[in-house]
Amino acid sequence: MTSAIENIRKQDVHSVEYLKVLEETIRGQELKPLPFMLCVTNLILHDIEVPNVMNMDSLNREYTSIGAKERVDVILANPPFGASVSDGVETNYPAAFRTTESADLFLLLMIRYLRDGGRAAIVLPDGSLTGDGVKQRIREEFLTQCNVHTIVRLQNSVFQPYASVATNLLFFTKGEPTKEIWYWEHKLPEGQKSYSKTKPIQKSEFASIKEWWSKRVENEQAWRVPVGNTAP
Repeated sequence: MTSAIENIRKQDVHSVEYLKVLEETIRGQELKPLPFMLCVTNLILHDIEVPNVMNMDSLNREYTSIGAKERVDVILANPPFGASVSDGVETNYPAAFRTTESADLFLLLMIRYLRDGGRAAIVLPDGSLTGDGVKQRIREEFLTQCNVHTIVRLQNSVFQPYASVATNLLFFTKGEPTKEIWYWEHKLPEGQKSYSKTKPIQKSEFASIKEWWSKRVENEQAWRVPVGNTAP
């Protein structure tokens, strides 16, 4: 959130009035007390006088109660995955989508929170969009409601030493169905076997994908797949 705030300030915020709008329109939710406290403190240190962050479980509310007034233009998120939700939380969601997998419910929640035309960039574990049953129905909802235009496949060690699960960055826009998905395979720096706490992923490593983003061509790192054959 603080990185997003600083980026917006560089581009658009030039007065007290704009700073107030920025403070009021960036908001978040965090369940665990320590991360919540750290989030609020960090926002205050970045000149957000009254952080719009709530200490609550984002999943623990009626899915259909999220109305137009609560919808947003942009979502950046690294939702929890690999864990089960609290007992009964899944009953907040339509029967066809009920599951105890937190990543699946967070995906539904983010689709609900986006306005038509809204954009999102999120981290999900590799394989989240595959599977039968509930996963298939969630995948169909996702690809029907949103244009999932780009998936960046990250190396397994990106979140080391905390987790070794393979993850993807998903970029999508709500309001039109997905017709094709571009994939980009992120490569480790030359000579490096994995990421670690002392050798984390660097912002500079994304220079090649930024250059490719607006002039897309298939190459050894990039390919596109029409919907109907979208297994990541």
